[in-house]
Amino acid sequence: MPHTRSASKNLRKSEKRRVANRAVKRSIKTHCKRVLAAVGEGNVEKMKAELILAIKKLDKAAAKKVIHPNMAARKKSQLARLVNAKAAAPASAPKPPEQK
Repeated sequence: MPHTRSASKNLRKSEKRRVANRAVKRSIKTHCKRVLAAVGEGNVEKMKAELILAIKKLDKAAAKKVIHPNMAARKKSQLARLVNAKAAAPASAPKPPEQK
């Protein structure tokens, strides 16, 4: 237990920050999972929409120092690479030959 008034106030502040930071991190994980689920479905529009939301959450968290900016950049890059690869795959896939 804290011995001084300032220490007890700092304890209260750090607890509030911890709860807020956990909520932001959970939100980031949820949005990243939504991107992965959209990639699994294969709907290009949904993938891009979910990617934009996830990038927005990552940028906000990095700006507020909830997560490290390099981590945000790495996650954004990974998700974008996955979405772009999946979006380009159906367009460049060869069509099966038609049967007569």
